[in-house]
Amino acid sequence: MRIGHVIVPAADLAAQVDFYTRLGLTVRFRDGDRYVALTDGTVTIGLADGSQQPVAGRTLLSVEVDDLDSCVAELAASGASVGEPVPGPHERRSVVVDPGGVPVVVYERRV
Repeated sequence: MRIGHVIVPAADLAAQVDFYTRLGLTVRFRDGDRYVALTDGTVTIGLADGSQQPVAGRTLLSVEVDDLDSCVAELAASGASVGEPVPGPHERRSVVVDPGGVPVVVYERRV
């Protein structure tokens, strides 16, 4: 398990990329006009358009796991609210809700 990135809603991807690069972040990955990952070398921020936002309009923590199905099953068994895994263009992900009511994306990379 590792912190994958923080997903930030992007209403104007080009303007937001410009903003964050002016802050000193560098573009790590770009998926067309849907998603851009920026980093400071340690932390990654993922700017996501509406099609790539697991919970619309919310900034979310994203946690990468090795086995999504096992992780989701373990969280569900502990009583957590767990969404069905859905395929994304580069990962499979599930939105889970922490005990404080905060949604968190748990995902595994597609190979």
